[in-house]
Amino acid sequence: MDALMHAVLLGFLTFGVCSARKVSVPTGPLIRVEGQPVAIRCNVSEYEGPREQDFEWKMRRGTGRPSINVVSTFDSRYTDASLSSRVAAGDVAVARLGDSEVELRIGEARPSDGGVFSCHTPSTDSVIRGSYQADVELTVIPDTLVVSPTPVAAVTPEGGDITLSCTVTRRLLHPTFLSVTWSLRKASSSSSAPPELVLSLGPLGAVTTGPGYAQRYATGGLRLAPGRDGLFSVVLSRVTAAGDQGAYVCTGRQWTYEEGVARSVVERHGEMGQATVTPTGQSLNVTASSSAGGPVSLGATLGLLCTVAADNLALLALGVTWLRDGRHVIAAMDRNGVVLPAAAIAASNGSSGGGAEVGLERTGEGQYRLALRGVAARDSGAYTCRVRASVGGDSGRWYQAAERTSAPVVVKVAQIEPTFSLALSAVRDPQAVSHPLELVCHVTNITHLPPSGLLGVTWKHTPSPGTDVQSARTIGSLDHHGNLIHGPGDADRLDGGVMSLRRVEPDTFKLILLRTQEVDMGQYVCNVSAWLQDRQGGVAKLAEYLSAPLSVSWTPKRPSLGVVAVRLREASGGGATFEMKCTVDPQNLPGAGFSVLLQSQESIEGAVRTIMNLSPDNVLQYGGATDPQRRDSLMLSKTGPGEFTFRLAGVQLADRGFYWCNVHAWTKPAEEAGAGGLWTQATRAESNKVRIDFQENGPSFAVAIQSDRSSVFPWETAKMECALSVSGSAPKSDDVAYEVSWFFSRLRGGSAPALLAAVDRYGVVRGGVSPGNTSSDVSVERRDANTYLLRVHGTQDSDSGEYHCSATPWYLSASTGAWTQAQELTSPAVFLTVRFAVWESLKLPLLYGSMASLGVGIFSLVLGLVCAHCCCRNTLHTPRSRNKLMDLEMD
Repeated sequence: MDALMHAVLLGFLTFGVCSARKVSVPTGPLIRVEGQPVAIRCNVSEYEGPREQDFEWKMRRGTGRPSINVVSTFDSRYTDASLSSRVAAGDVAVARLGDSEVELRIGEARPSDGGVFSCHTPSTDSVIRGSYQADVELTVIPDTLVVSPTPVAAVTPEGGDITLSCTVTRRLLHPTFLSVTWSLRKASSSSSAPPELVLSLGPLGAVTTGPGYAQRYATGGLRLAPGRDGLFSVVLSRVTAAGDQGAYVCTGRQWTYEEGVARSVVERHGEMGQATVTPTGQSLNVTASSSAGGPVSLGATLGLLCTVAADNLALLALGVTWLRDGRHVIAAMDRNGVVLPAAAIAASNGSSGGGAEVGLERTGEGQYRLALRGVAARDSGAYTCRVRASVGGDSGRWYQAAERTSAPVVVKVAQIEPTFSLALSAVRDPQAVSHPLELVCHVTNITHLPPSGLLGVTWKHTPSPGTDVQSARTIGSLDHHGNLIHGPGDADRLDGGVMSLRRVEPDTFKLILLRTQEVDMGQYVCNVSAWLQDRQGGVAKLAEYLSAPLSVSWTPKRPSLGVVAVRLREASGGGATFEMKCTVDPQNLPGAGFSVLLQSQESIEGAVRTIMNLSPDNVLQYGGATDPQRRDSLMLSKTGPGEFTFRLAGVQLADRGFYWCNVHAWTKPAEEAGAGGLWTQATRAESNKVRIDFQENGPSFAVAIQSDRSSVFPWETAKMECALSVSGSAPKSDDVAYEVSWFFSRLRGGSAPALLAAVDRYGVVRGGVSPGNTSSDVSVERRDANTYLLRVHGTQDSDSGEYHCSATPWYLSASTGAWTQAQELTSPAVFLTVRFAVWESLKLPLLYGSMASLGVGIFSLVLGLVCAHCCCRNTLHTPRSRNKLMDLEMD
């Protein structure tokens, strides 16, 4: 008990310590500016009594001076007479912020308001505990903040700088800090809309930017400029009319730190004036001039000058483009001074442009010189200079401010076409197929070809003499740079190196065929053209000449093929393997390689299908008629120098039809006989057709039923077995499944049998009707792949009758690859008898009857004795003996 009392006492003491009343005010000292509002909060916690607490404010103006009452939340007469007028006017008031929090508010601080303010809370506690007042010192300093903005420049060209300067000062009587903020009211905004923040320099030097100026400040488009004696400046670079035009405002603030948090005590605003940004397009001017006074001779150099003038030219990034006839781009320089490549200019034109070599350079501020070296007739036209002026945006990116195009300068070029002669000869003349051919085209007597002129050649071939050259087949070309251009039919030979076109000297060209074919006989011509280099790196054609035709022929020895297909293994039924061999007999094909296409068709008139393809390099590919799932069953391989074997395992009905080999003979030049050379087709032939034809012979099924015994006693289990057998082309055990059903008929040859149970081919059992009364039950069991067992549990007399089973076989056909349903089979019937045993059926009734009779007899005997003793007694009076009466009388 003593321990319990000590614990209770300790709890009360602890609660008393932890729940002591506490009055809180700001830490102070508080510094406020004369004429500015003052707000001091006071709250109380851990108190007892009503939820809503009352407060009293007092102040003391100096050490040793008495305190005066300021204001109270519950006593309107609490205020001292010296402050009553201010309280009545609302300049001094107390505002309740909650049940336990109030705020002392002074509308306009006066120097006399400096002192120590005390917040008191009258006690509502049962025990005086804790603090009931808190003090904070308030200092009121004079308002010495001065904001003097410097007027902003009235007009600034687009892309220039706007400097925002503002002088903010105050007398440092107490530890206070200054901040400066610049704002903009855009010309597009309404007069009532608040200005947007541009930049703010915090009391400790922290910089804050407006939402639209963060990126600009990060990229240097907005920056602080150093100043002294209270001068603060901000520079806005790359100004635009849309983003920087409007009225600017400078705001200065004086701050103090209370409890580690900055607090603004006074602020001033200063209008800096309206800033206007003039667009670049108002002053941009572009002119073009030519260094030639008249027509320019072919191959000469022409200079064109583009002059750009603008008020803010030093601030602009200029993109200069020279155009001919207003649509063809001749040369271009972007705003970074990078000249566009000739290929990009040609792509923009959609053509090769002119014929001169082009140069573009910046020769001075606002001056761009276009040089055309080796001008051609195509360079004639009206030239204009288009200038796009860009200004750096506020986000650090450039944007196009204006665009101007100069008046056209007309250029005329006088042209004289060059002339030359051609000589075509054969260095090596083939005498048979596969021999090399080498032709030389030599250019002579060249006149009037400009120094920058170039020659190109085109080789053409006609299969027979007398054919029009204009309809000749183009073999290939070498352009003025020596680049090879394929003809429409010789790309493989040119890419493989079997055929080559070469420039052996500036005026000599060669056509070489390392290994000729029969189709190479005929007439050859060389077509030489003169070109002039254009300014984009392309060329312009000046002249074109055709050589005399040169005939090339020899006595042909035609290659031939003989292909024979032989059946190696016959497919006599579905699932069997078919195999055949194709033997190739080549003629006039030394060192030839063979590719084999194994093809088939269902009938002679049917569509041809490609099954497999074996290349001359023994690379095997499957055709579109091949089922991807049966690719492992197909084989096509080279089994000898001219022998190819095809094997098809597991044939199906869909594979019936005709099969043959389509053989192509390929040759390689002697110089490329090794691996990596290019094959050239020489001839082709097809073999005879071998047929796959067989009939579908499915397996044969039989069903039988047997019972372990023909008669059972009641409540015993009867078993009957349904056995299936398969013969003929018996499939694998996993490829056969059965649907088995059991039927029952009560009388021999009686009404329609009833379904007892069934098992589908997936092994799912479904029940039928009960064969007898509800006390019997049946179950089905699959003993092995071909045997199903029926059990009749708890037999009754009603279970006597005929039983038989029916089965529907399913097998996976080797011919079709699909599950096939066979004909339904029905077994013979077996008769089940449930025997009736006389003694077994009577012994229990006799035993029960004897026991009942004995019980009834004993009960009757006992009942008779009870009745005789209790209910059947003699109630008549028996007279006394006379002798006795006499004796009594005597007595």
